[in-house]
Amino acid sequence: MIEKQKIEGLVEEYLRGTGLFLVSVKISSANRIIVLADKNEGITIDECAGIHRHIEKGLDRDVEDFELQVSSPGLDLPFGVIEQYFKNEGKKVEVADYEGAKYVGKLKNVTEGGFELETEIKTKERTIELKDISFNFEQIKSTRVILTIK
Repeated sequence: MIEKQKIEGLVEEYLRGTGLFLVSVKISSANRIIVLADKNEGITIDECAGIHRHIEKGLDRDVEDFELQVSSPGLDLPFGVIEQYFKNEGKKVEVADYEGAKYVGKLKNVTEGGFELETEIKTKERTIELKDISFNFEQIKSTRVILTIK
């Protein structure tokens, strides 16, 4: 089986200085390799193809056969790395914590240690107030973007 660290190393080598970042690498027992990468402006098909070619060059099909897929993480997957929080700052997200609570709001003030979520609170007077809730990354089970249709 192909080692995950080898694929991560090949991808990181290619990504260095490009503005792209690695989100995840998954390898099945049948050597099906899935690489998810992104960048703040959104990754292009050509950039995915470049990563794919670089990985192909670093592996030997005569030694081990494999299937390789390189793509963006997609909007339905929860965030996997801190760079996704920075990329989505200002967007509406759903946050689930390890205590089972879920929060919806605008992602703000992302730092290396955590972020704030601007949420709407309905008051007794039937008005809506905005409240910022602070989170450390250790508290977060998952965060995902909420798609809004304009």
